[in-house]
Amino acid sequence: MKTLRPYLALIVAVLALASQVHAQSNAASTAQANTAIVPLQHTSPRTEIVLQYAKENPGKCGVIFIGDSITQGWEGNGRNVWQKYYGKRKCLNFGVGADRTQHVLWRFEHGQLDGVKPKAAVLMIGTNNTHDNTEAETLEGVQLIVKQIRARLPDTKIIVVGIFPRGQSFGVERGKILQVNQALAKLADGKMVHYLDFGSQLVEADGSISKAVMPDYLHLSEAGYEIWAKAIEPKLKKLL
Repeated sequence: MKTLRPYLALIVAVLALASQVHAQSNAASTAQANTAIVPLQHTSPRTEIVLQYAKENPGKCGVIFIGDSITQGWEGNGRNVWQKYYGKRKCLNFGVGADRTQHVLWRFEHGQLDGVKPKAAVLMIGTNNTHDNTEAETLEGVQLIVKQIRARLPDTKIIVVGIFPRGQSFGVERGKILQVNQALAKLADGKMVHYLDFGSQLVEADGSISKAVMPDYLHLSEAGYEIWAKAIEPKLKKLL
């Protein structure tokens, strides 16, 4: 039995070391699990277009809009509304279809904000994260974007727009979006960062979304962009 003791002690030591390594590996995996905060290139022509657009429009401007396809849609269904509200202001559209928070962070690292000096930035991002990221992960992604804008454009005032509701009626994604928005509201400091949530204006009394506002229950119609523009205009006027 005495001859077995050294071997038993060795086995115990090896098992303890393996357990420690496994725990450290799990901790590292957990720390790296949030894809929403890891900059990732979105290889689309639109990404290159908006990066080039920034290079071609350096210096002072009124407003920059940052987001995904819903923001890009100001150039589609929203073009008439854009002209009505922003045509006489120097405003830049940095919306990229299918972008998630990690894609916006990648664009920041590759010059999206370099050289531009906007008075205000309108940010609406996160709906595309709701498929693969948790509410906490999506929130962290948007928070990091705001932090990056503040660091890169310290004189720019930010309007964080609550993520729009989506889907024809009630659903899991709507619930996730509402929870993220509740926390996003805490970003507002009343000075440099402001939060606006007008999602209720995009929803009918029975909780459904009308095709007149969102034809595919995600992207806005011209009427939807009119709601957006009207909702942020009072705050924009104060900031510009």
